[in-house]
Amino acid sequence: MVRGLDALTSLTLKHVRERWWNDAFAEFLEGALKPKPGKRIVDIGCGIGTAEISLARLQVSQLRLFGVDLMADRVREALNRVRGINARAGFSSADATRLPFVDGVFDCTFCVAVLQHVRDVPTALAEFARVTRPGGRVLAVEPDNVNRYWYSSIPSGMEAFELGRRFFTALALARGEAPPAAIGPALPGLFSSAGITPISVDLFPVSGSYVGAPSPAVWKARAEIIEAAIAQAPDESLRRLGSDYAAAVARYGRDATAAGSAFVEIQNATLFASLGERLDSA
Repeated sequence: MVRGLDALTSLTLKHVRERWWNDAFAEFLEGALKPKPGKRIVDIGCGIGTAEISLARLQVSQLRLFGVDLMADRVREALNRVRGINARAGFSSADATRLPFVDGVFDCTFCVAVLQHVRDVPTALAEFARVTRPGGRVLAVEPDNVNRYWYSSIPSGMEAFELGRRFFTALALARGEAPPAAIGPALPGLFSSAGITPISVDLFPVSGSYVGAPSPAVWKARAEIIEAAIAQAPDESLRRLGSDYAAAVARYGRDATAAGSAFVEIQNATLFASLGERLDSA
């Protein structure tokens, strides 16, 4: 099972940056951003600095890396992590729709699994274009959260998944967050509207499966995630829906254990990596 992918307990691939970052993706990122001496690259929604560490390890002289994240605690952790490897990277806390940089200051602007959480994606992309120099590159890697694949050989697994989808959608809306959408495949069209010429789209599958009943630790982790989500519910009706969902997952766990080696669970999502070039007129 790929770490960070659990469609049963999450509506989005929100942890993709910290938990899913293999060699193939690192190589793609290098090829797309083309880090060279003197280049300035900014990572929007940098999280804890995973991309900065990956790029810093290329040891490109005079490469300047910058990271921006809405959460100040992540910015602090990213800064501490890159200090440990002596990387040339700066970080700041800011909103993707209001970047604290002058026009055209970066050679490359990129984000990974960030726009899926942004309510005003066109404004964010316009900001990406604004801070990128004419002819510079813009890369956005986002999932299609609408068409995620989920299969369980046990009926209670399908029921638990549907309850979870309803609960997490309601929770996101109650907190004023953007509901999940097929943002990944829509990006090339959104690029054009923001003054970014689409160049290419690459697809990266994020998949996982269990053949045979998962260990008790898996069910314990799922229960803890659901419990934490219920605690964030702002009203009683949503908490009741969360409790129904938690009970359904517990029932699913018991059924899976009883099925033993006959149990199968499969899930898959796709990341769409859209690369573009900032127009002179953006």
